[in-house]
Amino acid sequence: MQPVRTVTPAALPEVLLTVAVVRPVFLWGAPGIGKSSMVRQFAASLGLECVSLLGTQLAPEDLIGVPQIIDGRSRFCPPEQIARDRPYCLFLDELNAASPDVQKAFYSLILDRRIGSYELPAGSVVIGAGNRATDQALARPMASALVNRLVHIHLIASPTDWLAWAVTNGIHPWVVEYLTQRPDHLWTAPPKTEEPFSTPRSWHMFSDVLTSCGDGITEDNIALMAYATLTKSHAAAFCAYRKAARHAFDFEAIVKGDARWPADPSDRDLLFFLAETFRARLVKELPAEKRFASPAATRFAFRAKSLLVELAEISLEIAQLVIAEGEDGGALPAWFMVEAARDMPRLVAVRSGT
Repeated sequence: MQPVRTVTPAALPEVLLTVAVVRPVFLWGAPGIGKSSMVRQFAASLGLECVSLLGTQLAPEDLIGVPQIIDGRSRFCPPEQIARDRPYCLFLDELNAASPDVQKAFYSLILDRRIGSYELPAGSVVIGAGNRATDQALARPMASALVNRLVHIHLIASPTDWLAWAVTNGIHPWVVEYLTQRPDHLWTAPPKTEEPFSTPRSWHMFSDVLTSCGDGITEDNIALMAYATLTKSHAAAFCAYRKAARHAFDFEAIVKGDARWPADPSDRDLLFFLAETFRARLVKELPAEKRFASPAATRFAFRAKSLLVELAEISLEIAQLVIAEGEDGGALPAWFMVEAARDMPRLVAVRSGT
């Protein structure tokens, strides 16, 4: 299922408070963006216990229960984890990864809030969650009867929301500082091969490892853990960021003219990181049309042309990466590219003194 409208983690509690208390909800989202933890937090905010059922680990009888003879008649007795006396939040995780028979067993529980003769206590909420087939994750087609029983909410990762959460929840300061500079590295689409990839969950794991290693962690161990949890390009960029921090390289100082691009061949990884930061800043600060550029953006665009010339003198290849189309398909504004192409010969001449 492809999203038409999406919600961020910060907006999700209000949406659930409006919808989940009256109708069952299904949360769609990529792996690792925090669907499960958000449901548990929502349940806690309502004072409800959160009972999680993992669709991939269930059989139909785990829901329907087993028959017992009572007063000469058979009666199905639902399992204790479902049949509760007090209202609770029933969280059906990986619902769309469950077998078709298990999905069918959920029908009456989702729509009618009952299994056999057992009915969920008043005030209970039912929330399902799962990944999309396009996420390279285990997902089965959801029957139309089940689709039509749920309110479908599409959740996306939000760097702003995650960083606001991170600073008050013990996330390692290096991770917070890095993602503040490169919020576009918080999440990446799952790869088609079996390898680590960046998500809020993997950054959290990486943070835990950094904290566990303590202040004495070596560069080799930082690299080992980064490549073990993150997308390759993000891991390489994080390692370069730590090298920049260690040697007091500051992109802001380069922009202001107080420092220069690192030119030593041994600093190529650092140069690449700073160039990526440069490109990300251009994408963030330059509007699609020049007439919408603020005075600050106009000054930065002017300075950026000189920075490109200086960077090209050290590595033409890396300078070309700054202006090339990004991995996400994004490109720098056309007006900036036109101006840069027009002004580059003059800037080169000034630099060479001719």
